[in-house]
Amino acid sequence: MDSSASSQDAGRPVVARDRDGAGRARNARPRDGLGRPLPYGAQGVARQPEGVVRTPERTVAEAQELLDAGKPFHAHEVFEDAWKSGPEEERALWRGLAQIAVGLTHSARGNVTGGARLLRRGAGAVDAWAAEAGRRRVHGMDLAGVAGWARKLAAEVEAEGRPVDAAARAPRLRGRTP
Repeated sequence: MDSSASSQDAGRPVVARDRDGAGRARNARPRDGLGRPLPYGAQGVARQPEGVVRTPERTVAEAQELLDAGKPFHAHEVFEDAWKSGPEEERALWRGLAQIAVGLTHSARGNVTGGARLLRRGAGAVDAWAAEAGRRRVHGMDLAGVAGWARKLAAEVEAEGRPVDAAARAPRLRGRTP
């Protein structure tokens, strides 16, 4: 069967692969607020555009808005853009923040082990970057506070063993976290 045919295969349409201008696969499948795939044809949450170059201050502000809205998966995509487009000396910081956002995503989805692991890995990366750079605050972010929040949430997720409310548990990137 031709891969561009419009027939059904196991309940989903068989269509030509969705690729970006560079030939990388894109997933056009709708997703919920935590980034989980929904059935084809379902109404999903708008995805974050990829490859957006933002100032660090705009990155922090957009990520915080998404975290507050209970969309840590989307916040991770904002951090990922900064990690990929920002200055080399800050890439480890943005990658660590993306890992923390993904850890919150998994914790909200009920993936206790993966969520706690990613929260701790991200906290470690943020702490390591801050120590190496000799900075506890950058772009208005309280790095020690964010890393501490992530470790505390990881311990709570493991102890409770159930999904967390991503919006209620969102970190405060620029100030004290709950």
